[in-house]
Amino acid sequence: MPGMQMQMGQPVPGTGPNLLPGGYPAYSDSYSSAGDPMWTYFTAVAGQDGEVDAEELQKCLTQSGINGAYSLCFIAFSLETCRIMIAMLDRDYTGKMGFNEFKELWAALNAWKQNFITIDQDQSGTVEHHELNQAIAAMGYRLSPQTLTTIVRRYSKNGRIFFDDYVACCVKLRALTDFFRRRDHLQQGVVNFIYDDFLQGTMAI
Repeated sequence: MPGMQMQMGQPVPGTGPNLLPGGYPAYSDSYSSAGDPMWTYFTAVAGQDGEVDAEELQKCLTQSGINGAYSLCFIAFSLETCRIMIAMLDRDYTGKMGFNEFKELWAALNAWKQNFITIDQDQSGTVEHHELNQAIAAMGYRLSPQTLTTIVRRYSKNGRIFFDDYVACCVKLRALTDFFRRRDHLQQGVVNFIYDDFLQGTMAI
C-alpha cells in the first residue's frame, strides 16, 4: 500500500513548553500519587478498575467546574472531547486513563485555561481568529495561515471560539502533534506514513 508524506508546521523555538529536538513541544508525564489530594478524588471517580473512561472523565470535569469557573455560562465538555482527551494520553491503548495520565491532563487543562484567560482580554468568554493565533503561538506552534484558518473554521461559532471548543482544539492539536512526532525519527518535520498507520492514528484521535 502506498505511503504518504506529510510535513508539520514547526513550533516556534523558545516559546510555550520546553522544546524537544526538532522544535516539538515537550510535556512532563512524571507524577506521583503519594500524598496527592487529587488521588482520593480520582479513585472515587475511577471506581474499582482504577481508570476513567470517557463518560467518567466527563462527569469528573463537570463536577470540577474547570470550564464553568471561567465561562460565562456553564457548559460541560462534550463526550467527544473527553474521548479525544483520553486518546491524547492513552499510551497503553486501553481507551481509559490512569492516574498519571489524569494528572497530566489536569495540568494541561489548567495551562490551556490560563492561556485562554490571558488571550481573552475583553473577558467575553470567547476568542476570535487573531486571538487564537496568539494562543497557538504561545503554546509553541508555528502554523501556516491556511492551517489556522482551517482550525478557526472547524472550532468557531459565528467567528468566535468558546472555551470548550478551544480545549477541544488544543487537545487535538497536541494529540496529532504527538502522533506525528513519534514517527518523525529524524526530528525534521517530515514523515512517511503507511496509509493504514495514518488511519489508525488519526481515527483514534
